[in-house]
Amino acid sequence: MIGKISGRIEYRAADHVLIDVRGVGYLVYCSDRTLAALPATGEVTALYTDLVVREDLLQLFGFLTLVEKEWHRLLTSVQGVGAKASLAILGTLGPDGVGRAIALGDWAAVKAAKGVGPKIAQRVVLDLKDKAPGVMAMGGSMAAALGTADADAVIDDMPPRPAAPPRAAPAASAQADALSALSNLGYGPSDAAAAVAQVSGEHPEAGTADLIRAALKLLAPRG
Repeated sequence: MIGKISGRIEYRAADHVLIDVRGVGYLVYCSDRTLAALPATGEVTALYTDLVVREDLLQLFGFLTLVEKEWHRLLTSVQGVGAKASLAILGTLGPDGVGRAIALGDWAAVKAAKGVGPKIAQRVVLDLKDKAPGVMAMGGSMAAALGTADADAVIDDMPPRPAAPPRAAPAASAQADALSALSNLGYGPSDAAAAVAQVSGEHPEAGTADLIRAALKLLAPRG
């Protein structure tokens, strides 16, 4: 299994890039959002990858973070969702948006992805709702580490490049901490994830304490 590759981008296409790793070129298919975030042709990058093996096909799919890769794995586990549909969903919503849509049961947001119909969108939300809290928490614990952060350490014969963006992802970390706190207070994972997703969607810059307070208001019984 090829789980990650680091190398220089040789060329970019509409749905994939060719990455040269010490003379070996790898075609890596990515979502629109991931492609837009990659550096320019000729620059060094790194991607977490998922290798699909079929009788007549080998395809690599690339992701900037392990959270994005995990959502791809879960999305493609849903009946009727192939790699192309998964990348369309991730490209439209992004990893955080996918988690938020599933936690809130917002199948219309999933349906907004190209090629995804209402039945598939509803199935995605229903099948993955119980798994959303775990992936949302995963995003915080890993601080959404950027795949480009350690590319130079892997490719020692390439010239230095500008420092990678900071690895920290405060929003993801705050969501994970809020989920953990709500779980400790006895709230179910799905309910907690839905509340945190709604609050973070309305207040993207909210810190952990603000997320918890607002989520508790949503979860409080209404008399």
